[in-house]
Amino acid sequence: MKTINFYKNKHVLILGLAKSGLAAAKLVKQLGATVVVNDQKPYEENEAAQQLEKIGIEVVCGHHPLELLTGVDMIVKNPGIPYSNPLLQAAMEKQISIVTEVELAYDISEAPFIGITGSNGKTTTTTLIYNMLKEDNKQPLIAGNIGTVACEVAQEATSDHVIVTELSSFQLMGIEKFRPRISLLLNLFEAHLDYHGTKEEYIQAKANLFKNQTQEDFAVVNADDEIVMNVSQQIHAQIIPFSVTKQLIQGAYIKEDTLFFKDEAVISIKDIVLPGKHNLENILAAISVVKTYGCSNEAIQQVLTTFAGVKHRVQYVTTINGRKFYNDSKATNILATKVALSAFTQPTILLAGGLDRGNEFDELKESFDHVKAIVTFGETAPKIERVAKEAGIQIVKRVDNVKQAVEEAYSCSDEGDVILLSPACASWDQFKTFEERGDIFIESVHKLK
Repeated sequence: MKTINFYKNKHVLILGLAKSGLAAAKLVKQLGATVVVNDQKPYEENEAAQQLEKIGIEVVCGHHPLELLTGVDMIVKNPGIPYSNPLLQAAMEKQISIVTEVELAYDISEAPFIGITGSNGKTTTTTLIYNMLKEDNKQPLIAGNIGTVACEVAQEATSDHVIVTELSSFQLMGIEKFRPRISLLLNLFEAHLDYHGTKEEYIQAKANLFKNQTQEDFAVVNADDEIVMNVSQQIHAQIIPFSVTKQLIQGAYIKEDTLFFKDEAVISIKDIVLPGKHNLENILAAISVVKTYGCSNEAIQQVLTTFAGVKHRVQYVTTINGRKFYNDSKATNILATKVALSAFTQPTILLAGGLDRGNEFDELKESFDHVKAIVTFGETAPKIERVAKEAGIQIVKRVDNVKQAVEEAYSCSDEGDVILLSPACASWDQFKTFEERGDIFIESVHKLK
């Protein structure tokens, strides 16, 4: 960890706890700042706040009083708190710096960063990059949405490490100096409008990944995504494109059923274990990043011939009486569910629904050609049911929760069917996380036995 004086004697407000807020509060105190923590959860129920108070950090719980801004030099906010929060609105009027803990991680890290973002495929691609670098003894550490809080990882990192970081648009809105050595933008489509307000603001948040890069850095971009290519026009780093449709000699591409990087054959498609055509995009992106970092083909091949996917992302669970069950709880948006459905040709029973962010689901219709039934749950159940019926799906059932959805799906299934949890929605209407939703699905499936 670097020795820095930037935070010494600064008055820092930590807004929102959870894992990132807890780690940030401890770190900035260690760096010499005066720290106040503010969290919506009442003190009596707030273990993290109680823990911080025991080490001498002031905590204010249950509300967000504007008086907390008096004398504040900067705010480190939980990524999930929107900028519409009145405290943040007041802070912006006062021109107080507002960052997320990723910025702290960058400030103290001796290791370079690889930053990965996009609307879909981030976790799979981040995992692939990490595993390939690890296989090649590049000493990667993994951080961000996929692993440990970035500022905790950065405290342990040395100049021999590289920090592979999955980054959300929420996190990227709160950076000022963060500069990855290699950045990756997988794809862009309309998402999180309840948070960002407009598609343009969402895209700009993602584009923040590149804003501090220079010609000494590298930016890996999806040449098949028109919006990504529009964003790439503002990039100052060296651009490395990847494509599943075009042969790009300066990047990663497919030729004669083989994946290439520049003019070098890396691996044949038939040798790749990870299922689904959509994953070829993620794999090409990962290859672009790790080859740029100096990874060997042997390490890449070892990972791609053994890696079958990540938990909650089109994860095979089990087969019961000829029905195959897949957990895709991480599909928190429409595109992710469309991608999951495209991975199968068998008759499929889709389990979908969750937090209502105000969008409709008409885009799903084009992916329903082999969907024989849909079981809905959560706030968006009526919207998904409307689309299913308009698409001519004969079996449309509504239940209260995921456990009931598993039972209902099985009852209307036949041997040879796929039963797929791919909600197309965030989980927060009924669950704390998409992981909790996926774990309950897995548990409910095994109970069928």
